[in-house]
Amino acid sequence: MRVELLAYTRDADTICAAAGNSCYSDRPAYEIMDDIDAEKTLSRIVGMGHLSVVEHAVFTFSVSGVSRALTHQLVRHRIASFSQQSQRYVSISDPTYVTPHTVEDSEEALRVFDETMDAIWKAYSKLEEMGIPAEDARYLLPNGCTTNITITMNARELLHFFTLRCCNRAQWEIREMADQMLALCKEASPVIFGNAGPACVRGPCPEGKKTCGHPRRM
Repeated sequence: MRVELLAYTRDADTICAAAGNSCYSDRPAYEIMDDIDAEKTLSRIVGMGHLSVVEHAVFTFSVSGVSRALTHQLVRHRIASFSQQSQRYVSISDPTYVTPHTVEDSEEALRVFDETMDAIWKAYSKLEEMGIPAEDARYLLPNGCTTNITITMNARELLHFFTLRCCNRAQWEIREMADQMLALCKEASPVIFGNAGPACVRGPCPEGKKTCGHPRRM
């Protein structure tokens, strides 16, 4: 898995703080930016529940080497933009796939897994050799097939995304991706994302009886 932050709103902490403060000031945001304490202002405004101000910050990621099982979960976050590698137009000639850690830990399970993947790709290649278009041959490809995807979210949706996907109860692969995305966001905008992560970072776990019992420290 590789996660890269392609682009983001520069000075996002200051911009969002100035935008929020402009709601309570007779001065516009461009004037407020010169002398605002972003950390103090954002902490106050976001602490009041006014998260709309951080929607002014936008982040775009390039993610590669992840499975289709991950991206099927990812696109459920609808306040976002996604551009994913097409299996209709791109022939998946190389047998690249994600192997779950539980499978890797068992020699016998890994043998079964790899043999099955090998059989799938041989069948996929055979269909293409027979003239079957990639868009139809792809019906054979598994959820573990690797893909690449470009993701754009505003900071408010990212905070929500990290709350759900950095949780220990999130599926392991999307959690690993979310952890890498959060580390990049903290570096780019330390104020907005200073307290980001699963709900247990900020208070009690909301999972009830399903709690893992092990709060994360991001």
